[in-house]
Amino acid sequence: MNHQILVKHAERLKSVSIADAASSRMADSTYSVAGWSINTARQQIDHDAEIALRRFGETINLEAAVKELFHGEVVNYSEKRPALHWALRGKNPSFSEAQKVKASLDLPFAFAEAIRDGKIRSANGKRFDSIIHIGIGGSDLGPRLLYDTFYKERDKRLNLRFCANLDPLDFELAVDELNPETTLVIGVSKSFRTEETRYNLNRAQRWLKSALDDVWSRNVALVTSNKELAEHWLGDSQGNIFNIPESVGGRYSIWSAGSLSCFISLGTDLINEIMFGAEAIDQHVQHEPINSNVAMKLALLDYWNSSVIKYPMRAELAYSRRLRLLPNYLQQLEMESNGKDTQTDGTRIVKPTSPAVWGGEGTLGQHSYHQWLHQSRHIIPTEFILAIEANGDEEGQIGLISNALAQAEVLEKGRTLEQIQQDNPNSSVEISKQKVLSGQRPSTFLFTKDFAPSRFGSLIALLEHRTYLAGRLWGINSFDQWGVEQGKLMALKLKSVVQRKNETENQITQAITDKF
Repeated sequence: MNHQILVKHAERLKSVSIADAASSRMADSTYSVAGWSINTARQQIDHDAEIALRRFGETINLEAAVKELFHGEVVNYSEKRPALHWALRGKNPSFSEAQKVKASLDLPFAFAEAIRDGKIRSANGKRFDSIIHIGIGGSDLGPRLLYDTFYKERDKRLNLRFCANLDPLDFELAVDELNPETTLVIGVSKSFRTEETRYNLNRAQRWLKSALDDVWSRNVALVTSNKELAEHWLGDSQGNIFNIPESVGGRYSIWSAGSLSCFISLGTDLINEIMFGAEAIDQHVQHEPINSNVAMKLALLDYWNSSVIKYPMRAELAYSRRLRLLPNYLQQLEMESNGKDTQTDGTRIVKPTSPAVWGGEGTLGQHSYHQWLHQSRHIIPTEFILAIEANGDEEGQIGLISNALAQAEVLEKGRTLEQIQQDNPNSSVEISKQKVLSGQRPSTFLFTKDFAPSRFGSLIALLEHRTYLAGRLWGINSFDQWGVEQGKLMALKLKSVVQRKNETENQITQAITDKF
């Protein structure tokens, strides 16, 4: 089953409404796993095309890709490593390397609980009352999402702030009105070479030294794979250093010691509930065949929409205050993993790969970019993620559910001129035509009616597996990021240009630099 057969199906479906296409697969378009229900009935695909798409996945051998991941085989080909982030949430990993990854949580878990209990204190013997988490990319987006999602459950005795940006203001806001004597600074960088993190850590070091002098490092915890560089940064001072295993990629590291700040603020009991939900998805992905494997189905739909129909984007619409940062998290997870144009064997990819992923919080987006989603000439698939809490205020929840359902239905059905004129017979033709909605805009609907830590874990794990499997469909290594690396190297070269020590051969860059 090759790509061109899928293209023929897509051509055939151009004249078929989403409603008619759904009628042939309605019974097979809703799936339930680990507390989530997923409905794909509003995708622009019918029964025959879906069978062809599944056969394409079988040709690529998605089931083998899953086995490779969970058997610890090399799936990060450029660095010749397995990807063992899943082992961090596994109950009993079956082989030694995965067991070592799991064990990397023992020390940070114990440290977190000792901070919460007051057994580990600041350099002056007082309880910590504040934490500054310094990191960027996966070392920021994951922990930031985790903390924001469960902000209501935080330890209110601890003020947790995040600092990621090179802009000096970010650090200044992070430390504003904090007492360095009772603040724990947590620096997270897998390589310990990340420019933004090193810059902010250096400023934090000076800030701590101004109050604590030579015992400053007792108010520091570092999380990294590069212990040698971390020790060099500490100098003669002793500090707490925790390990991120090399086999855990940054954007898959939400489960690791990289979330130490959240382990402290939220408590390890809540973190273990999250892990439990994630592990349930791991079991599902490992043991369900392609025709009932939800992660595979979502990955195949990503391929269908991006590479076959060639939709350039996907909007993530989080109908949940808790999950408002999820679109930001998914931008990195998907776009940094699969935003590539070359396969692992060096073959150039001619079809589109990862779509641009963006979005925000429902219903806020309805008063912003939803207008564009409904009536723009661009057709953008949407993904609704609706998370309802069991004991939430009924009026608000009914409104949230109704609005999410309404948006999905209107995106699909649209509204014809005849319907508008029938409802508003006194409206002018010009105005009536402006109210026409073309519809035929595909969407997927993910929802849970009892959101809890375990549901959060299962959702993030599902989206991780979907990303990895979509990468396999494109023949991409989802665990490297060469475009990012080149940008970092160029920035290092241009520092001397900005400082007027050198000039650059690029005339445009030089012209801009001359204005500073």
